[in-house]
Amino acid sequence: MDKELKKVSIICSKANLDSVYAALILANGARMEGIEAELFFTFFGLDVITKKKMDKLHIATVGNPGLSMPGGLPFPTIIGIIPGIEAMVSKMMKKQMEKLEIPAVSEFLEMISASGGKIFACKLAMEMFKLKKEDLYDDLDGVLTVGEFYERAAGSQIIFI
Repeated sequence: MDKELKKVSIICSKANLDSVYAALILANGARMEGIEAELFFTFFGLDVITKKKMDKLHIATVGNPGLSMPGGLPFPTIIGIIPGIEAMVSKMMKKQMEKLEIPAVSEFLEMISASGGKIFACKLAMEMFKLKKEDLYDDLDGVLTVGEFYERAAGSQIIFI
């Protein structure tokens, strides 16, 4: 007997564009399919919902084995340490995303919220990074402890990014 997926709980712990967009696309796709979606941002993932940082995220050029250069050639990690390379690669990625009409992070968060998706911050990570609720995305649905996250995630598919 097949069981229908009713809810996803997505944990986002990173702030590099490829991880962030994976989480946002999964949450938005779930909402478009009528599946409940909740995003839980922890550790460096808090940058995604920090007002000053959300639209200034970048691609990690060092230690990113999936990164390739135009034409599909592998991106040599050593090049990533050259000043300005990370900014250039991030700009190229954002330009490609614009061509595909992929919204900016702040717009994506608004779309998810407007469709009924929920967005939460991790209490412990906020304390670690000395963030206050007013530093974060205005439509944040709350700040949760890990225990509260598990309560909300009960019965859902948990996805860790």
